[in-house]
Amino acid sequence: MFLPHMNHLTLEQTFFSQVLPKTVKLFDDMMYELTSQARGLSSQNLEIQTTLKNILQTMVQLLGALTGCVQHVCATQESIILENIQSLPSSVLHIIKSTFVHCKNSESVYSGRLHLVSDHLQALFKEAYSLQKQLMELLDMVCMDPLVDENDDILNMVIVIHSLLDICSVISNMDHAFHANTWKFIIKQSLKHQSIIKSQLKHKDIITSLCEDILFSFHSCLQLAEQMSQSDAQDNADYRLFQKTLKLCRFFANSLLHYTKEFLPLLSDSSCTLHQLYLQIHSKFPPSLYATRISKAYQEEIAGAFLVTLDPLISQLLTFQPFMQVVLDSKLDLPCELQFPQCLLLVVVMDKLPSQPEEVQTLWCTESQVSETTTRISLLKAIFYSFEQCSGELSLPVHLQGVKSKGQTEVAVTLYQHVCVHLCTFITSFHPSLFAELDVALLDAVLSANMITSLLAMDAWCFLARYGTAELCTHHVTLVAQLIKSCPGECYQLINLSILLKRLFFFMAPLHQLEFIQKFSPKEAENLPVWQHISFQALPAELRKQTVHEVTTVGTAECRKWLSSSRTLGELESLNTVLSALLAICNSAGEALDKEKQTAIMEVVSQLWAFLNIKQVADQPYVQQTFSLVLTLLGFFIQTLDPKMIIQVVTLQTSLLKLEPPDYVRLAMLDFLSSLGKLFIPEAIQDRILPNLSCIFALLLADRSWLLEQHTLEAFTQFAEGTNHEEIVPQCLSSEETKNKVVSFLEKTGFVDETESAKVERVKQEKDTFWEPFANVTVEEAKRSSLQPYAKKARHEFPWEEEYRSALHTIAGALEATESLLQKGPAPAWLLMEMEVLQERMDKLKRYIVG
Repeated sequence: MFLPHMNHLTLEQTFFSQVLPKTVKLFDDMMYELTSQARGLSSQNLEIQTTLKNILQTMVQLLGALTGCVQHVCATQESIILENIQSLPSSVLHIIKSTFVHCKNSESVYSGRLHLVSDHLQALFKEAYSLQKQLMELLDMVCMDPLVDENDDILNMVIVIHSLLDICSVISNMDHAFHANTWKFIIKQSLKHQSIIKSQLKHKDIITSLCEDILFSFHSCLQLAEQMSQSDAQDNADYRLFQKTLKLCRFFANSLLHYTKEFLPLLSDSSCTLHQLYLQIHSKFPPSLYATRISKAYQEEIAGAFLVTLDPLISQLLTFQPFMQVVLDSKLDLPCELQFPQCLLLVVVMDKLPSQPEEVQTLWCTESQVSETTTRISLLKAIFYSFEQCSGELSLPVHLQGVKSKGQTEVAVTLYQHVCVHLCTFITSFHPSLFAELDVALLDAVLSANMITSLLAMDAWCFLARYGTAELCTHHVTLVAQLIKSCPGECYQLINLSILLKRLFFFMAPLHQLEFIQKFSPKEAENLPVWQHISFQALPAELRKQTVHEVTTVGTAECRKWLSSSRTLGELESLNTVLSALLAICNSAGEALDKEKQTAIMEVVSQLWAFLNIKQVADQPYVQQTFSLVLTLLGFFIQTLDPKMIIQVVTLQTSLLKLEPPDYVRLAMLDFLSSLGKLFIPEAIQDRILPNLSCIFALLLADRSWLLEQHTLEAFTQFAEGTNHEEIVPQCLSSEETKNKVVSFLEKTGFVDETESAKVERVKQEKDTFWEPFANVTVEEAKRSSLQPYAKKARHEFPWEEEYRSALHTIAGALEATESLLQKGPAPAWLLMEMEVLQERMDKLKRYIVG
């Protein structure tokens, strides 16, 4: 009532600064009394009812008076300088927030008796709502000169914006429209006065609050979609609420997009929040294993209205190095449910990079030591590492939206296909200056201990070989071959490289294949470690025939050389390489072997078989490998194999199985057994072979290893379908369990009937189990540990174990020979004396061992 009679330029000094602090104190006192008295509210206690209603009525009047003050300022001034009314906004916002907090907590404050004062509370809320709306109109009229650095005005505007931010967190669940309008005002004022207040605003608080509201509204949207998906009848009210909530999601996302665009250089400490926002959203949305189950229609509606706004957000953040650092941090430790979204994010980044300047591509695609404790890995390495963590999504597998092709309908693709296609597309646009980074990342992934990651890298590498020049393919084949040749011993890295070499070799031009043969001449035994891993089928007919001839000649010569030497176990590694090269010929170019070469191979293999004995095969890893290779080669020549040899092989296998040899030895046995299905066994030796065959199959079919079981069922089926000795088939099925197992395999039945949701839950549990021990392993540690050849770890403790066994075997052989001589005739006089000397040395050796 007094305001119209006062000078509007002196309102702050003469009125607001004097009255408003007292007004705030009066309101706080009333709020305290209201909260205190509310505990005694009941329908019988009319006195407290009256007291509370009077307090609420007074509060409504006070809010009305403040609304009048705000309206008067708006009506009397075209543009407002904040300094002239600085007490008004802060006092009004304090009272508004206090009111909304009270209304929000009213259920607990009034202890179930809210209905007794609900009308008055509703009036209080409406008045506060009206007051805030009026205040926002006033603040919209505030003018701040960007050329004048008025610290008080800047500080006051920052306080106003952050006070409204606090109010947003209070009203988020109370009134969606009001909540959205408050946010709209915050963003508008932040941008309006951007040049003046940008360095004073608490950007992290604004980004964090906005992201929290996005996630909350998104989760609400998913809950509504889930309810409607589970309901048979469509509820129009639920659907309208769903659309309204989805619209709110989109509004918040667009607000974040707008704010991020304008203030990006100042958002360094918000990069982690923005990264987590993307991951959290995609972790709750199909096809994530942890997603809410909603219908396809609602998925498309949410994706089309909301998720599309995340795409331009990532585009904005691509050039922002702090965001890049967070995404590619070598110590990034994400829980299971966020690994799949991280993989999707990296693929999105990869898709966008080709349109970016070279310097941006370089930053993403190269490693960097950001600080003493922080390393940024390259995008490609991050993709392979993240892909490796998605074991559950790969094994289920989850399906993603495919890429549309001209004239073709879009089909869903697995995660593997999704990453592989986008990776290959990225390779086509890879900047030439970064090619070395691509080579390093692909090779690193090929050498991974994770099979699926290695396979992805091989697929990408093969695409590169086909897409690039013939010279580039030749360079890569040569590089891989040299790595194989220099790789010591047996390890999974060597296996991965050998698979890659075999695949790449098919893409070489014939002229370059000829150059390769000249560089890695098959005439030289030192190159057999390379040729054992090459498919001769990749060579043109004439070149194949020549190379097969040369490898066979060298291979059989090396076998004879070993047979005529001291035959030490230490030399078996090189012999196994030779046998592996001969087997590669049989598997990929058997038709190129003439009779002479077949006979030569058969002769050396037969001689090697005579050298093998069951004790060595049971104990010695290198002998086990020799046994497996010899057995497979014998299976290849089964039609020309001597019947006596077949009896020896089958008999030894029966005895060996009882000693529980390693799985790879059993798999070699299965290869040989399945080849016997093609052979007619003469009646004269059937009684020495068929019972052993049934015994071997029975033992292998009863094995509990799932991998061995599958291979045994396949080998048994192949044998049963090809053999002329049908009477042996039922003899192999030694138990009812084995019979049922074989029948289920043949009829493709016996699978566990598992619902889709049960399968997802099982895969999630498996993923959690697999991930838990490695939760604290960094990318760098995982990379280092993956390069340790597991097969060699056992040798670390006893580095000379194999040499000890070889020496002991020699001693045992000498004793057997001496014993044989004693049986043939009398011993010379000096023998006893020499044996006593040997005995003393044996006692001395025992003391070394015990000591």
